[in-house]
Amino acid sequence: MPTHSQARTNNAAAPLYDRMEERMLARDQVGASQAFYEVVKAGRPLNEILAEAVRIHAPYTHVPYHERIDDGYVNFVNNDHCLLSARATINLTRMVPETLAMLPMAQTIWYIPTGLDVWNQKIGKAPGHYTRAYEGKIENPPAPAIYWPDSEPLREAGPLKERLGHWMTQVHRGQVMEAYRSFLGLMEDKANRREVLAELVFAGMIDVQDRMYLNRSYTTGHKGYRARATVELGDALGWDNAHQVIYAGALDIAVGPRWYSVYEMACNTIKTDIEGQTLRAIPYGGVSEAESAMLRNAAPLSREEEEALIRTLLHGAEPENTRAVTLLLRAGKDPRRIIDAMQIAAAQLTIDTHDPNNFSMPMHCYEYCNALGWFFDNFDHPRRLRLLYVAAEFISMTAHHQKHTGEMIPRPVPAPAGADRLSKPELLARIDQAICLQQTDEAQGWVQAYLDNIADRAPLVQALAVASCKIGNDPHNQEIPQNMLEDFAKNRSPQRDRLLLACTQHCAGHRKYGDILEAARRFGEGVGVALQ
Repeated sequence: MPTHSQARTNNAAAPLYDRMEERMLARDQVGASQAFYEVVKAGRPLNEILAEAVRIHAPYTHVPYHERIDDGYVNFVNNDHCLLSARATINLTRMVPETLAMLPMAQTIWYIPTGLDVWNQKIGKAPGHYTRAYEGKIENPPAPAIYWPDSEPLREAGPLKERLGHWMTQVHRGQVMEAYRSFLGLMEDKANRREVLAELVFAGMIDVQDRMYLNRSYTTGHKGYRARATVELGDALGWDNAHQVIYAGALDIAVGPRWYSVYEMACNTIKTDIEGQTLRAIPYGGVSEAESAMLRNAAPLSREEEEALIRTLLHGAEPENTRAVTLLLRAGKDPRRIIDAMQIAAAQLTIDTHDPNNFSMPMHCYEYCNALGWFFDNFDHPRRLRLLYVAAEFISMTAHHQKHTGEMIPRPVPAPAGADRLSKPELLARIDQAICLQQTDEAQGWVQAYLDNIADRAPLVQALAVASCKIGNDPHNQEIPQNMLEDFAKNRSPQRDRLLLACTQHCAGHRKYGDILEAARRFGEGVGVALQ
């Protein structure tokens, strides 16, 4: 009996998708992209292409475990970025000009052949994104492996709360297939589907490592990002056509290792600092009225309060960081606006990073703060307040890491002399050129000139979105700028221009691989559009 994920598009474009699948599984970036160009020229809609791309990669983007011990050393096994790239595509498509609407998808297609079977890549048996640093060519690699096959739903009886609790226990214990089958059964409960999805994202957002400095095995919040991608793609495709998305995204939530000590700290901070209790050696559970009441706070942060919080997160240490959050909550400050300030703090970490190889922690810290804002905007999960404390610790851990690896050095770049005499199109052209040439200081200077002289931010947002979509060979080039540009539209901080500077710093300064413009150049030639 075929599994759900084997269902596929049944239309005249099927041969084109067959060709795209064949080339992807052969790890052929050029061939897969050429097949994609034919799909685009055939006028196939973006959602259909997304569904097919996820269907193709879903079986091959899982790993047995996100960590190995090799001859006494703990080594990290990376998280999938094919699904995250597809999620970024949905949002970037709306940010770029209509003529370039398929460029974000082109970057996803270009990456997928290099993103399959990460496990074998990490042990040097398969070519791809994670073997770029290996010397020599990997001869006769095996076909991409399937470590967790698709399965059928496990339909369980009982109240929703009990079923969700049972699923969370399976996740916590690392019962991968049992948790996946339970989740499929939960998703069949259409009346309660949003609560099920909220719990999926929450299960990802509480899974964050408890240290960063001198660690190379970490989650950096990826379980939450993958869960968010699952939700956004499922919403876009329609859940009746999204089984392949669930398989690609939800199954991984129980794959180990899992880290919950930062979240445990958040729970206990709520218990002591919000509820005023003394911790005892007894089991706790549930959500108190005191905790729920904080979610109803509506007061904005003053400029002074925002700056004090940012200063504490970046330069303080535990428990100063969590106490700063508690003081704001007790003062009636809106948790969502506290997240706005956290995003500014996380953006500053990116701005103050200058080594191309040292962006990993700041960019994932920002991604967590972005995902947290998105979670608050889309779900009313009763325990979401606790995630503010997780985010506070994430930011402070990142700041500590950056300070001790030679970063956290403010290096503001002034606008170039005479920039005030340039027109808006001239400034945007210089920004694009500097980013594509990876001239970080020059790009920052031209963006500062735009901010100083042009009030309309929309053209700058679009230009940064286009620049991020030109740069290929790593989905972070699209994911992180998209996060920052998304937040620029929603963030209410008076310092939100910092998000545009952080976006520029990441676009121009973050480590790149190979010919970064190859995928965009091939796309332009393949479908007959001019890149701006």
